Amino acid sequence: MTVATIADEPGRLATLADHAFAPVAAAVEAGAIPGATLGLVTADGGRAVRLGGRAAIVPSPRPVGRSTWWDIASLTKVLLTAPAALRLVETGEADLDDPLARHLPDLGQYQSPAPVRLVTLRDCLAHRSFLPAVAPIYTWDSDPDRLRGRILQHDWGSDRGAPPVYSDINYILLGLVLERRLGHRLDAMTLPAGLAFGARAEEAAATEGCPWRGRVLAGEVHDENAYALAGAAGHAGLFATIDGVLDGALRLLARTAMSGAAFAEMTADQGNGRALGWERRHPGWTGGSLASDRAVGHTGFTGVGLWLDPRRGIAWSLLTNRVHPTRHRETGIMDLRRAVSNIVLAGAA
Repeated sequence: MTVATIADEPGRLATLADHAFAPVAAAVEAGAIPGATLGLVTADGGRAVRLGGRAAIVPSPRPVGRSTWWDIASLTKVLLTAPAALRLVETGEADLDDPLARHLPDLGQYQSPAPVRLVTLRDCLAHRSFLPAVAPIYTWDSDPDRLRGRILQHDWGSDRGAPPVYSDINYILLGLVLERRLGHRLDAMTLPAGLAFGARAEEAAATEGCPWRGRVLAGEVHDENAYALAGAAGHAGLFATIDGVLDGALRLLARTAMSGAAFAEMTADQGNGRALGWERRHPGWTGGSLASDRAVGHTGFTGVGLWLDPRRGIAWSLLTNRVHPTRHRETGIMDLRRAVSNIVLAGAA
C-alpha cells in the first residue's frame, strides 16, 4: 500500500500554501510588517512559495521577489553552525562532549581557572552553558582579528547556579571552533546556492535604521556583533533566499545534510527541552500547537523562522523584515508565526 503525501496530490501543497499565507497577507495589508515570503517543502521535494509586500519602504520602496535575499539572523545557528559542528563529529574530528579547550587551547589561557574551557560543544549547541545571552562585543575593538582574540581571552565568569539561557556567546565560540578546524574564517566557506554572507543592497530585504552605523541596513548583517566580526559569525551573518532556506530544510528532512544518526541526535532532547541548535516543541512555541513530538524550529530577530516536522515530512519557513524600518513597534510576529504553523500542520496531517 502506498501512502500519498501532500506533494503527491496535485494542487494540495499549493492550496495549503495559499491558506497558510492568508494571515501573512493580512498582516502586510494592515501594515504590521512590510513584506514576507512563505515557503513549504516536503521530504520528497514538493515545494510551494508565496510572497507579498515590500522588501524596503525607506529610503525607497521595493517589492518582495522570489529572489529577495533576507538577513536570516539566528537561523545561521541551525542552517550553518550546528550542521557544520555535527559534520566534525561524523568525521571523527570532534566529539559532542569535547571541552572547548580541546579545539581552542588558547581559550582563557591567562585565567586560572577558566571555567569556560570546560564548556562542551554539546553545552554550546544546546544552550546548556553558563555563558551570558549576549555581550556588546562590537564595542570592544574595530579589527575583526583582534576582536577574535579578545573574545577568547575575555573573562566569561562561571556558573553561579543561575539556569542556562539562550546564548549568542555559545555560538560565537562554536564559530571560532569551526574556523580553527577549517583553517579560515567563516566568510571563506563555500556555501550552497541560496545562502551567502551578505548580499547586494538592491537585492536584499531592508532591516533596521541602525543608530550605530547611521543608515538603513540592506544586504549587510543586522546583528552588531556579527558585523564587527567581518559579517560572519557562528550565531548570525547568513543571508538567504526563500529557496536557499527551503533547500537547507530539504537537506535535513531527506538526510542528505548528515547521517540519520546525526540527525536523530540533532533533534533529540538534550535535557533542557532543547535540541542541538533547535528549539523543540513546547506549549506556546512559534511552531504551533499541532506539531508532532519530533518537531523542531528556530526564529531570528529580523523576523524570520524555520520549522521542521520530520514525523509529517514537512518544513516551512516564514521570512519577514519585521524590524524595518525599526524594531521599536509591535508587529504581532509571534501570533502570526503560530497561526501560519497551525494552518500548515493541519493541512499536512
